[in-house]
Amino acid sequence: MAWNAFQYCSRLRILGSFMILLVAAIIGVTYYAVIITTYGPQLSRGGSDAIVAFFIILVFHILLVMLIWCYFMVVLSDPGSVPQNWRPIIDEEAAEAQTMPISGSLPSISNTFPQPLVGGMAQIPGLRYCTKCENMKPPRSHHCRVCQRCILKMDHHCVWVVNCVGARNYKFFLLFLLYTFLATTLDTFVLLPCFINFFKGFQNRSDSPSGLATTFLAFILNVAFALSLLGFLIMHASLVSSNTTTIEVYEKKKTSRWRYDMGRKKNFEQVFGKQKLYWLFPLYGEEDMETLPVLSGLDFPVRPDVEG
Repeated sequence: MAWNAFQYCSRLRILGSFMILLVAAIIGVTYYAVIITTYGPQLSRGGSDAIVAFFIILVFHILLVMLIWCYFMVVLSDPGSVPQNWRPIIDEEAAEAQTMPISGSLPSISNTFPQPLVGGMAQIPGLRYCTKCENMKPPRSHHCRVCQRCILKMDHHCVWVVNCVGARNYKFFLLFLLYTFLATTLDTFVLLPCFINFFKGFQNRSDSPSGLATTFLAFILNVAFALSLLGFLIMHASLVSSNTTTIEVYEKKKTSRWRYDMGRKKNFEQVFGKQKLYWLFPLYGEEDMETLPVLSGLDFPVRPDVEG
């Protein structure tokens, strides 16, 4: 019997609490270095130093709030599961029912999905059967061996957020990457003078050894995360522009025209929605919830010039 490397994937769930604590620890170290040790004390000095410190502290807290908000939205949001005994809609009357407005929050969409219709399923591109879940799989869905269920428009399972990234939390994940990158880049630049002074060997340092060590550690962590997140942001920006998931990259290489690529604008709207007011927040507007069935993760428009 061949060795299956994926048989241990379910054990990754044990890392869940540890990864959340690790994220909290990194935020705590950075907060202590930037606010408590470096720029907080400058507020009482007055003058230009206090103005600069106030601006840095303000921007830091704005990015921190958005980072934490997006992070927990990814952690706590259901990426989307295939409804039990799901079957695709194949006749015209049912197709009209499928385009009815989506009410309520995203996780409740499966409760309002129409009853299964079986005929003609073989003609629907991307339709498969999951032997693990013993259920039909909608196009673009994949079985996660960690979560042990099929995820709608699955991108990947992320150990940092202790959750799958799928149709219903992909936007939250992208915003988490964006705000974390902005925050770590800011931290890198504001801690750079302290990092340089760390190696100058001043004989009369006013900072405590623990403060210097924390600042040094925070700078190294933020540089590392900023550089790695830049690569992830570029990669996911490319995926969003072509309406592709990380899993679908290999499948896309086998075809000259990707059937889900509807143009950059529509591809972007399928992830972030049409309402610009909500683009930078881990939320969807009511109008988007009602007019974009793609947010359910069950129905995706395809190019008319590409066969399934």
